[in-house]
Amino acid sequence: MSYYVYWFPDNTVLINFACVSRLDLLEQILRGRGRWTEAIAEEAKRSARIYPDLDSIARDAWLGDPIEVWEPNDILTIERIRRAAFGGTVDKPMKHLGEAQTCHVIRTNPVYAQSFWITDDHDAAEYAKRQGITTRDTMDLMSEGVQDGCCTRDEGFKLLEEMAQMGRAIRVPRHPSDL
Repeated sequence: MSYYVYWFPDNTVLINFACVSRLDLLEQILRGRGRWTEAIAEEAKRSARIYPDLDSIARDAWLGDPIEVWEPNDILTIERIRRAAFGGTVDKPMKHLGEAQTCHVIRTNPVYAQSFWITDDHDAAEYAKRQGITTRDTMDLMSEGVQDGCCTRDEGFKLLEEMAQMGRAIRVPRHPSDL
């Protein structure tokens, strides 16, 4: 069995790049390492009503096919995580499903065991860290993009500022040199 470090962006991260029309940059930064679960793919599809560029992710398949979870025991475990760890409720069955699925897949599937989860939800990231999942956020991705030559420090800084101005809850460095 082959092990590889995959990067699982949360829907919030996808929206961050979509709101500044730079999903192409996210794709470039991920360099084929990106993956998503079926719940995140569904969230992105719903979010495409507001950010139409999100439809291109599934169409162009740069996050691969959504990872599906079918085993009844896994589904029950994901539901427990969704409710207990993320505050999901019975009346809103999709709320926090993507986070719960992603954490479960990374924790239980050996193929994804070394993978990163990328989220800007501080509480969700703290839960994941307690579970032994390496987490990153949008600013970390932008820093990776700078290091890989996908964008300059100034471009990355400007994009993070634009995301924040669009109301996105992200970390923004004090200065471009902090990327």
